[in-house]
Amino acid sequence: MGKIDVVKIGCKREMDDFIRLPYSIYNNCPQYVPDLESDVRDIFNPKKNPAHEFSQIQPFVAYRDGVAVGRIVGIINRKANEKWKEQNVRFSMIEFIDDLDVSKALIDAVSQWGQSQGMDKIHGPLGITDFDKEGMLVEDFHLTGSMNTIYNPDYYPRHMEELGFGKEVDWVQIRVSIPHEVPAKYVRVAQYAREQLGLSVMKITYVDVVKRGYGKKIFNLLNEAYQPIFGFTEFSPAQVDIFVNKYLRLIDLQLVSVVLNAEHEVVGVAVTMSSLSKAMQKANGHLWPTGWWPLLKALKWQPEDNAEMLLVAVRPDYQGYGVNALFFDDLIPIYNKKGFQWAETGPQLEDNVRELTQWKVLKPEFVKRRRCYCKRLK
Repeated sequence: MGKIDVVKIGCKREMDDFIRLPYSIYNNCPQYVPDLESDVRDIFNPKKNPAHEFSQIQPFVAYRDGVAVGRIVGIINRKANEKWKEQNVRFSMIEFIDDLDVSKALIDAVSQWGQSQGMDKIHGPLGITDFDKEGMLVEDFHLTGSMNTIYNPDYYPRHMEELGFGKEVDWVQIRVSIPHEVPAKYVRVAQYAREQLGLSVMKITYVDVVKRGYGKKIFNLLNEAYQPIFGFTEFSPAQVDIFVNKYLRLIDLQLVSVVLNAEHEVVGVAVTMSSLSKAMQKANGHLWPTGWWPLLKALKWQPEDNAEMLLVAVRPDYQGYGVNALFFDDLIPIYNKKGFQWAETGPQLEDNVRELTQWKVLKPEFVKRRRCYCKRLK
């Protein structure tokens, strides 16, 4: 076996190798959902990713005999370290062949880079922000991934343990079958929230999002509601502008529920969408020349059979007052109309009891456990 060389990406060829490595690792893997190559490139472009204003981002690629066999990104999020009073370097977007020498070389590269910047702990997989993919899959490798979560081979967790990493936190995802009618409990609680608390559901339009400021109002709510969540840092105004223009203008807003109080303040939001897993697999990393078509069909005319519940947030002073029941009361009839058979949440922290118990009425199945690993740097 040849020597492993891990290099800091410094030219187009190395970035191309970084981006294309997953095609060899996941060749003939039916569960893997590829990223769009343009989205990956944008992560490293300061003109398109405002997170560079408060983060250091260093991609690496590993070669053996001139062939790419692994990749990793080191991230130092200064804003997160200041908030949580830590000196952490994150690792992200890690991929490697089933060779411990390769995974070790990748982790060593980020560890040494982090130590050179004064960091004393490495953890991940974590992105720059909570909108990036996080958590290594440790269970349910037979289930198809999604566009907003990590899928990885089953040997990855074994490598992390052999490299001396331990568990920092776990996330789980929740899968529910869509009932034909809104459960009676949700109906009662939603009615109480409307009649006694003055809450209401608003179906926003693109004009509301862009011209009337509801896109920014939604992200202001996320910044407030997610404050105590592991690793979270507030989205900056520049990041909010990117997210609003890139994502909220793309999805079907009928699948978004915004809850207002009597003063017309946004106190809750549920951002959901039709799954794009199959469409992303057909696109295979490229919008052009034909990858845009399956994505457009899934978004507009021929949705897949399940919904992805991307974001659910409630303003802290309204938690426990029926906002979640209003979400379900609004969305379940729409899901039935669109033919969704089931829905799946994004990753939720396993110890977030308040968040997890809201699904009890729908008889949830807990799937796709994923883990953030951590290790002290010497």
